Amino acid sequence: MTKSEMVKKLAESWGGISSRQADENLNALIDFIGKTVKKEKVLKIPNLGTFRLRQTKARTGRNPQTGEPIKIPARKKVAFTASKALKEAILGPTKK
Repeated sequence: MTKSEMVKKLAESWGGISSRQADENLNALIDFIGKTVKKEKVLKIPNLGTFRLRQTKARTGRNPQTGEPIKIPARKKVAFTASKALKEAILGPTKK
């Protein structure tokens, strides 16, 4: 699904607001998530999941074409873990 398709669906599901308003709301949500994760390091959204800022360590990797070792620097990553409710909505209930 492209962003424009998502904006159209959101505009319809949010009570028929304009596509422009839906686009602004979506952009505001994305900005909020980015700023909050950057500042707070963790953002839990009920029934959706958790966005988390992770720090990776520096390590040595290999160039797959030549096999020579290369240094991979430490960096920050954003990780997302889906909630149980989201997983069950997509995959169905888990069987034990």
